[in-house]
Amino acid sequence: MNHTELPRLLSPEQFEEHRQRDDILLVDLSAPATYVQYHVPGAVFMDYAWIVRVEQPRMGLLPVPERMEHVFSAYGLSPETHVVAYDDEGGGRACRLLYTLEVAGHRNYSLLDGGLRAWANAGHPIDTEIHWPVPGRFTPEPDYEPVATRQYILDHLSDPDVVLLDVRSRGEYRGEKLYAQRGGHIPGAVHMEWTEAMDRDRDLRLKPEPVLRDMLAERGVTPDKTVVVYCQTHHRSAHTWFLLKYLGFEKVKGYPGSWSDWGNEPNTPIEK
Repeated sequence: MNHTELPRLLSPEQFEEHRQRDDILLVDLSAPATYVQYHVPGAVFMDYAWIVRVEQPRMGLLPVPERMEHVFSAYGLSPETHVVAYDDEGGGRACRLLYTLEVAGHRNYSLLDGGLRAWANAGHPIDTEIHWPVPGRFTPEPDYEPVATRQYILDHLSDPDVVLLDVRSRGEYRGEKLYAQRGGHIPGAVHMEWTEAMDRDRDLRLKPEPVLRDMLAERGVTPDKTVVVYCQTHHRSAHTWFLLKYLGFEKVKGYPGSWSDWGNEPNTPIEK
């Protein structure tokens, strides 16, 4: 297939130009009821629960390679497949799929900017027909470079070349809202609530690049650093992980499990 390479971030207008391509797998991670009601033409539904692992009280852990193989084979993923993902909430679930693909060794992917809301509100066609993926055989080639573990973070707490970016709400960051045994944030972590990157006046598309770079730089998040992003489970922070990759940051790690892992450990250091 002699296709031009698609950008990491696809505007609805760009995707409209390319959506008939035979190498694209369009994946909808919206709420099931939303998908049944309406979706982008040709999209197949994926349940978010299929790409995360739960070991109570830890949520949002990485699926084991066998699970990745099972799920992605069911969707007919091949090395040539270009996955375009979207959802109905600004991209958190869609980006967690893209993060999981990266860890599985599949790097042909894009995010539909603004997701279903931006697509529909821009007047592009919508569909109600249910589409089923054609199964195939996918073999993961796991790459754990994008993964920050609890131990990795503990080992780098005082490393000036590593910056921790907490993208939860301010209340969670301060320890006022508690979704784990203990509240607060990882020592030294800077804060940027994940939706700050979204333009509410443009249907949750990402804000312009210069604005995003300035927001990050104000917090000491610069491309020369290794950036570790986290939230409660690495759902919201998957969106921030994608944002940083899109901006060309080369050393970006997500923390699967995030605060549900850190805040439920009795001895991890915490700041409030």
